[in-house]
Amino acid sequence: MDGKLAGALERVGQALRVVLGERARAEGLTPTQAQLLIRLASAPPPRRLVGALATEFDLTQPTVSDAVGALRRKGLVRSQVGTSDRRSRPLELTPSGSRTARTLERWKDPLVASLAEAPAERREETLVLLLDLIAGLQDAGVVTVARMCTTCRYFRPDLHSDQAAPHHCALLDAPLRRSELRVDCAEHELAA
Repeated sequence: MDGKLAGALERVGQALRVVLGERARAEGLTPTQAQLLIRLASAPPPRRLVGALATEFDLTQPTVSDAVGALRRKGLVRSQVGTSDRRSRPLELTPSGSRTARTLERWKDPLVASLAEAPAERREETLVLLLDLIAGLQDAGVVTVARMCTTCRYFRPDLHSDQAAPHHCALLDAPLRRSELRVDCAEHELAA
């Protein structure tokens, strides 16, 4: 069964790479450039540095630097002003880059539409399973960055008896439904 699940996840991953690749090519970009634009549209400044992006995408800094250079030449990104050290300036999108990122962000629409057909309970169960899988891959060193609720120091699993919202976020001091668990939280702090 586990081999079948791994095979199914590989199929889904391949389909998503194809969709993202098609969207990227339609905008005159590589898939890596497209992923960077999408991330730059939502990441806070510390996560918009070349080194942070390289770590997040499991790429080398030269690979990210090359992709960023291409995005600069296309007028889609620039360094944020306000700091004298060029190496520590966060990247930001230009107006054209913001428009392109919004277009690219729709790459996941086919997946979201397919998921919407499944009952909410199955989607919640799947989310929990995938978060557990990602956490296990992070523990094994396969995934280097995972800012999920389940790996955060503020996460308190099964703290509440309410089955609708069993978990708790100590940062927000609020109960969490399984459907509210985040895959990428800006306030994430890795649990000890």
